[in-house]
Amino acid sequence: MLRYTLMRLGIFVGCLVVVWGLVYAGVAPRGLGDSNGMWIVLLSLVISAPISFVVLRKERDRASIQVAERVDRMKSNLEANRNQEDVADDAARAQGQAS
Repeated sequence: MLRYTLMRLGIFVGCLVVVWGLVYAGVAPRGLGDSNGMWIVLLSLVISAPISFVVLRKERDRASIQVAERVDRMKSNLEANRNQEDVADDAARAQGQAS
């Protein structure tokens, strides 16, 4: 997941540099008043999102499989803990009834 996040951040930074260059070269429009920095960041986000969606598809799938496996492992560990508690509770009740 960290690798995917870093790759996505890299694409955003690349888009930020390109958009900044285009705005200051006069190719892309400037923001209104003091909002030029915010304009550049927002435009970079809008451009980097579809690029990340297409370019990082395999990495996103790989990360989602890892997350799903981790969730399944946690569920099985919780179920095993519940079963241990049930066995201990049943043993305690059986011992209490035998007394």
